[in-house]
Amino acid sequence: MKKNIFLIALSVFLVSCTTRNIAAESVKNNHYKLKQSSDQKAVLILFPCFPCDTEHTQTEAGFLKNIENKGITTLLLNDNQRLFLTESEKEEYAKSLNTILDQKKIKKENIFIGGFSSGGNVALLLSAYLIKKHNAIQPKGLLVVDSPVDLEQLYRNAGKDIIANADPDAVEEGKFLTELFEKKLGKPNENPEKYKIASPYLISGNSIENIQYLKAVKTRFYCEPDIEWQQNNKGRKFEDLNAFMLKKVNESLGNLGNQKSEYIETKNRGIRANGKQHPHSWNIVEQDELVKWMLD
Repeated sequence: MKKNIFLIALSVFLVSCTTRNIAAESVKNNHYKLKQSSDQKAVLILFPCFPCDTEHTQTEAGFLKNIENKGITTLLLNDNQRLFLTESEKEEYAKSLNTILDQKKIKKENIFIGGFSSGGNVALLLSAYLIKKHNAIQPKGLLVVDSPVDLEQLYRNAGKDIIANADPDAVEEGKFLTELFEKKLGKPNENPEKYKIASPYLISGNSIENIQYLKAVKTRFYCEPDIEWQQNNKGRKFEDLNAFMLKKVNESLGNLGNQKSEYIETKNRGIRANGKQHPHSWNIVEQDELVKWMLD
């Protein structure tokens, strides 16, 4: 019971019905929520954070409000509780996305894939897979929102949170992540190859296997490294944050020749739907600038 409650609260530091109106068509079922723009110019596919679902994404991602009126079709997915993907999972996700787009007669043009927290890891790994396999879906852009792209670093950060004991939620999350990684991948010093394969990127070895296919994809890495908030509430330094990982992977993409990769630090945008300040938030993404970036 305690773990179930924790999963509901965790943000990794890490009816089937149809309705029509003038602006868009909406479809919702147990697997996804689709809102089609009547004047589609781009498609935005979003993965949720670890314990989250489509309802959480719609509630927390304020930038989605009426975005269909600006020509953006959105596909919110329920696929969660993933920090990495196996090859079979990548294949399965690719097939599922193609099936949805084909069934709803959505053009596979100007497709952007993104995710929040662990969902950003999934978006990055799946985008690389789609490009590598020359899939019918070829992402034009990638949106990674405060995601822990280095699993080795995340494992070590989880251990730091446990030792620091600065915040009960951080300690509980640290224990959960440590147990999860040791069960799925083992310890990094004992199984480095597994972490190299599973992680979108590894700082320690500058592992580029999973990002080399993104050299031509315009990419945005969003984060809000509110150091004062992190120190006061979690006892963390910049090196302990997802922002640190995102800055490193953005630099590596640049070194690979990607001139369209951006590391974006926001300020004072980390406000959750309940009005509380929290830098680990969907809302660090702003709608007007996002749409401009997508349609540019």
